[in-house]
This record gives sequence, C-alpha cells and structure tokens, in this order.
Amino acid sequence: MGCRLSAIGYRLSAIGQRKHLRSSFPSHASISETFLAAAASGGRFHSHNPATHRPDHVPAKHDESLFEHTKMSFGEHLDELRGALFKSVAALTIGFLASLYFSPMIVDYVQTPLRRALGNFYLANEKANFLEMMQQAAARGEDVPEDLDAAAETWIERGLITQEHMVEAREFAKVLAQVRPDLVPPEEVVADAQGNGPPAKADVPDKFVTFKTYHRIEDDPRIRLIATGTQDGFMVWMKATLVLGAVVSSPFVFYFLWQFVAAGLYPHEKHNIHIFLPFSIGLFLAGAALAFFVVIRFVLDFLLGFFAWMGIDPELRITEWLSFVLFMPIGFGIAFQLPLVMMFLNRIGIFSVEMYISYWRIAVLTIFIVSMFLTPADPYSLLIMACPLTVLYFGGIQLCKWMPKRTTPFGEVIE
Repeated sequence: MGCRLSAIGYRLSAIGQRKHLRSSFPSHASISETFLAAAASGGRFHSHNPATHRPDHVPAKHDESLFEHTKMSFGEHLDELRGALFKSVAALTIGFLASLYFSPMIVDYVQTPLRRALGNFYLANEKANFLEMMQQAAARGEDVPEDLDAAAETWIERGLITQEHMVEAREFAKVLAQVRPDLVPPEEVVADAQGNGPPAKADVPDKFVTFKTYHRIEDDPRIRLIATGTQDGFMVWMKATLVLGAVVSSPFVFYFLWQFVAAGLYPHEKHNIHIFLPFSIGLFLAGAALAFFVVIRFVLDFLLGFFAWMGIDPELRITEWLSFVLFMPIGFGIAFQLPLVMMFLNRIGIFSVEMYISYWRIAVLTIFIVSMFLTPADPYSLLIMACPLTVLYFGGIQLCKWMPKRTTPFGEVIE
C-alpha cells in the first residue's frame, strides 16, 4: 500500500512539473501573434519571456566534440610538418639557384654606403692638405684666396684627389723637349738630356722634379674593398646568394608554414594573424630600411673618423663588411616588432595597459640599454635606434587600447 502511495505521489509531482513547464511556454495563439509581430517588424523573433531572452547574433561557444572527426594523431601531424618543411626547402633551393646570377649585383650594391663613406674620408683628407698647401703659399708671400675655407670647399666639390710624383730632372727634360720644344729648359738640363754634359746625379734631391697629378675620387683604388683570403671571393658570392635566395623565397616559405599552422587555428585566431602578419612585415622592412639607408652612414662616418684621427688609411675586407651590413638591418627589423610583442604580452595577461603606462620610464631606460648592445659603439646609431623604439613603445600602448581583447555579448573574453 505504501509503495502504491509513493508511486502515485511521484506521478502527481511529475504531472505538476509538466504543467509548470507547459505554462512557462506561450500558447499556440501567442506564438502565432509573436511570429506575425516579428514579420511586421522585419522578421526578427523576440521572446516575451525575459528569463529566456538572449541577444541577437550571440556566437555559440566552441563544442570540442564537433571537431572530433577532424583531429589528427601525432604521426599525422609529423607527416604534415614534414611536407611543409620539404616544400619550404624546395622553395629555398629554387630561390638560391635563381639568385646565382644576380648575387654579384647585390654585392656591388651593398658596397655603396661604404664607398661613399670612404670617398668622404679621403676628400676630407684632401681638404686638409689643400688648406695646408695654401697656408704655406701664403707664408711664402704668394697670392692665395682670401677665404681659404670657401676655396677648399670649391676644390672638394670637384671630387678630385691630388697625388704628388717625383721624376728625375734629366728624364723630365727629355719628355719636355719632345712635347714642348718651344719651352727651353736650363742649359745644364738640356746638356744632360742630350748626353753632351756630365751625367746627372740621380741621388741628389735637387735633381728631382716634383709634379702633381689628379684623378676622380670614384677612380681611387683606396675606396674599393679588398679580399685577403684565397676563398674570400667564393664565400662572399655564396653568402650573397644565400641571403638573396632566402629573401626571394621567403613569401613561399611563409605560405607553406602558414598552411601547416592554420589547420589548427580557430577562425578568430586566423583573423588575428591576417591582421598582424602584414603589420609585422611592414615594421620589419621599416627597421631594415632605416638601418641600411640612414644608420650605416652615420656609423661609418663615426668609425672612419678614428682612422683620420690616428692617421691610418683604412683597408676593409669584403667579408667583414658583408657580415656587418647584413647584421644591422636584421637587428633593427627585429627590434621594430616591439608594438606587437607588447600587444601579445597584453593579450596573454602578463602586462596590462596600466602597467605599460606606469612603468614607461623604466621601459625607456631598458630601450636605451638594449640599443646600446644592438648597435656599434657610436652615439648616432644608438640614438637612431632608441628614439624610434621609444615612439613605438607608446604606439604599442595605443595599439593595446585600440584593439582590446575580443569579448562575447555576455562579457566573456575570447582567448
């Protein structure tokens, strides 16, 4: 009897729950009215029950069970990675073979900043020699320009380098008699030139004639790089070919690696990469261009100034220069990724925007210290790297503000 009563009670409670659930839903008539009202208002359905109301266009949370059939085993991931790496190596090989012919042009092009700096170095020496020569002429009572500095600048603008040569007076007289017979040299010199007099003493300093020749700075052999090793020419050619091949094939390598990585990303993650990847490439190219076209000039002028100060003529090796000219643009390009690094650290919750703002003095000091290690030992390159990085730091703060973490309409953060 007790079992029957308990069963009857369970059924009554179940019926009561069903009635309660049924009463919580609108009737057929109210549903029809709701759909008619929705059609009149543009086709959107809005629930009249505020407890069950849900905003429009709410993205459903990711159900991992929906992706069970797309999951890959560890071995399948390795196969995919092997395929991506094989295609990347094939692209690098094709880029290397295509760059074999153009590598000498690249080597010649990257020497342009160094040739310009060496040319300025020797023209500065020529200016100093010109001023010294004019001062000596003025001391002897000869006519010289009133403004020696302006005269020296005019002389340097011609781009001519002076070289002094000494020739024996007898030989000089022979050449002079053949070229300009109307110019009659002294009798003793003519006698020596014709062989009628005693032979000239070649070891006597006053029997030598000093004369000057001029050549353009572009033709000066001192502005050309040298190679001291037998294998240097081949190594320079191979290094330039590898670098050019890597640059040419880099879009294809990035694409193949992106295919491998994109297969494991959610749509919103792919969206972020589509935004930030071009931004990252643009920052890298901007940093590399700043280093090659601006920084290297100041660095070379500063370092060559020590050669002039100590009276040493520089003879630079092509292998050392090629390594130097490739390292600095890459360092600047990597350093210019600072805004993206700041945003990444902000997205994963390590630093907040408030921390970036409150510790900006320490950040600027750190930027200058890091720039000191990434640049040569001159103040110009340090300032040219540290100042843009400081601007990029504050730009990274604005980037974190303008592009906050994505959230759902319920305020949930989408990681």
